[in-house]
Amino acid sequence: MAKEMSRRSFLKKGAAAAIGLAVVPSTVLGKKFGHTAPSDKLNILGVGIGGRGASVLKGLESQNIIGLCDVDWKYAEHVFQRYPAAKRYNDYRRMYDEMLKSADAVMVATADHTHAIIAADAITAGKHVYCEKPLTHTVYESRLLTKLAAKHKVATQMGNQGASAEGVRKVCEWIWNGEIGEVRKVEAFTDRPIWPQGLMRPENDERVPKTLNWDAFIGPAPMRPYNSIYTPWNFRGWWDFGTGALGDMACHILHPVFKGLKLGYPTKVQGSSTLLLSESCPTAQTVKFVFPARDNMPKVAMPEVEVYWYDGGLMPTRPEGLPAGKDLNVKGGGAIFYGTKDTLICGCYGADPYLVSGREPKCPPVMREVKESHQMDWVRACKEDADDRTLSASDFSEAGPFNEMVVMGVLAVRLQGLNQELHWDGEKMRFTNIPADATIKTVIKDGFSIKDGHPTFKKTWTDPVNANQFAEELIKHNYREGWKLPDMPM
Repeated sequence: MAKEMSRRSFLKKGAAAAIGLAVVPSTVLGKKFGHTAPSDKLNILGVGIGGRGASVLKGLESQNIIGLCDVDWKYAEHVFQRYPAAKRYNDYRRMYDEMLKSADAVMVATADHTHAIIAADAITAGKHVYCEKPLTHTVYESRLLTKLAAKHKVATQMGNQGASAEGVRKVCEWIWNGEIGEVRKVEAFTDRPIWPQGLMRPENDERVPKTLNWDAFIGPAPMRPYNSIYTPWNFRGWWDFGTGALGDMACHILHPVFKGLKLGYPTKVQGSSTLLLSESCPTAQTVKFVFPARDNMPKVAMPEVEVYWYDGGLMPTRPEGLPAGKDLNVKGGGAIFYGTKDTLICGCYGADPYLVSGREPKCPPVMREVKESHQMDWVRACKEDADDRTLSASDFSEAGPFNEMVVMGVLAVRLQGLNQELHWDGEKMRFTNIPADATIKTVIKDGFSIKDGHPTFKKTWTDPVNANQFAEELIKHNYREGWKLPDMPM
């Protein structure tokens, strides 16, 4: 073993000298001589660093942060200062052109609509990827990242950090051990949004700040004039850039539901909301998902289950037996599992689970305990050999199908004007019961006013469009010219 390690060390130093690079990706050598040694540091690029990305990078700073990119240099200045040795960019494509060969891994924390293309370009180059939630903006993009990661055998992680925490493990242990019986209904909610939603498109254009690369922010979405209402932070509330409270928080709150009940593709979905505008997410919404029966587990059956989502301050009815004064909201939301034996409740991230009966089950462990942080568990996976890797807690093999469920809720809300339950073919990524001649329209502007004491309802609507074509564009976006995803692997 000592001889083997000595030889590896010698070859590694020799290769670095021969290539003549200041930074050599660990996995260049790892792919040739075995997995990356745990003592080696990954060379990481960060894309989207001013907001959530800053926190993710802090969890990765034991590694080498070699390049940083953000479209808004004013917003990201505090991060640039924290990593002065990292090269700075305002367009990830230029950073990739210059630095991707020297990198082992990429951290993505941009606006939702650019997650997929930035992550996909990294994966096809053989780089490991950590991507913030929601994983992608559309169902198709989630499926693509799932398949690309499998094809290229890279280590991946979605940024729903609760997946690595004790709460999710405990929820799974209790359900799989039969402690609450069969679950046929789940209700989940969040107190978000805490950013503006329910907005009409601003009518006044503003001058683009010198510190902002507006074209790079727009990315694959349709171009529009700049307004400061869009970014930073507020992008979540706009359909072209975000997925609203559902996309942001369901990735935390519904994860123990998806994992604990072993869900796959929903077969039916319905959505409703406050005023649905063509430009931005509604202020509050509800979604009903129906999932078919799954294979039974040794100690519990997995029958058809209905999953209900609420946001914007809407809440499910308090479960029977819950003590008065007990707040269902833990860390921004919660989930209620109605079993035939008991009711299980947990907070956002699966935090602090408990049974309404008051019992405290003692169950055998069923999942690996993550002893490091969510970020560092991904780093561990990056350094392991692809053929013998222990997957991270939210590897894209799970996060991809899960995110399909989340953005399916967005589809349900945006198609609510059809006034019907929507039937979904998950394998083919299409709705099966929208009539061929059905049309749909949404509100551009709400012209409500009061004149002489009388309310006047005057809405400006989009022109009606074919509903199937509209749905197809939501499932798989037509990217702006100059932006293209890799092909879907077979």
